[in-house]
Amino acid sequence: MLLLALLHVMISSSVCGQDKDAMGRHQRVLKTLFTRVEGAATDNERYLASEEAMQQLLAALDEESSQRWRWELGDYVSVLTSGDGKLRVFSWAVVRDDGEFECFGVMQYYDEREEEYRHTVLTDKSDEIVNREETVLDASHWLGAVYQSLIETRAGDRTYYTLLGWNGVDNLTERKIVEPVTLRGGRVQFGAPIFRRERNLRRIVLEYSNEAVVNLSYGDRVIQTVERKREKVRGTKRHRTVEKVKERKERVILYDEVEAQVAGMEGLFEWYYPSGTEVAWQWVDGKWQRVEGAQGRGSKL
Repeated sequence: MLLLALLHVMISSSVCGQDKDAMGRHQRVLKTLFTRVEGAATDNERYLASEEAMQQLLAALDEESSQRWRWELGDYVSVLTSGDGKLRVFSWAVVRDDGEFECFGVMQYYDEREEEYRHTVLTDKSDEIVNREETVLDASHWLGAVYQSLIETRAGDRTYYTLLGWNGVDNLTERKIVEPVTLRGGRVQFGAPIFRRERNLRRIVLEYSNEAVVNLSYGDRVIQTVERKREKVRGTKRHRTVEKVKERKERVILYDEVEAQVAGMEGLFEWYYPSGTEVAWQWVDGKWQRVEGAQGRGSKL
């Protein structure tokens, strides 16, 4: 029995070692390819490197051990993993010589119906999507972004993953996105009606001049809200409005509201800049709820 137990341990160790070696080789190749995606001299070279990286990544995700592998692919590609381990998102961009961006991505996720991990390629269809804030999308119709944060929340027995992302778009505008993701029926779905009191809103899209600096972050913030109430002026029949600033620490999505800075330019996003107002959304009772009149203070986590 002792001999059989030792043999089992030796075989298991050998398999683990082989898996680690295989994943290590995938990672080294991918790091080299993504360096070329970022720095190659021409459009063709960058796109070719991106295609090779995509194929290498898909081959790596076919490995069973990829579910547990801690990826280190450099700064140019984003790799985000949910706390429950059921969703991992890879995203990057190819920048063309004319200044336009095209985003690429892969999602690895747990299919509870089949009880196995699967992966799917994300296809950037940003230019074809109308009603961007209202439309539910899938992996083959994706509002492309390089994701910077992954927020995991629950509503009853359902898990929602909210991604915060950026897209350089072109040489005039940039875009930031708050993108809810759900895993339904063994597939990835983008967009969800989880913004309280916003019946048609499925995601938040901020598009603005590429000369502007627009914040989008998630973390603990000191939220200031102004409460206004009418009080009677002592000794008179008159009333006055009294403002009282209250502060509380909340974990929120916070971003700068953007608007056209020149009258008549609404819808021409190269004229959009921060308005000076910050917008905060807090997860409350299974939905993102807007914190009215909020001003955030403090560093993002």
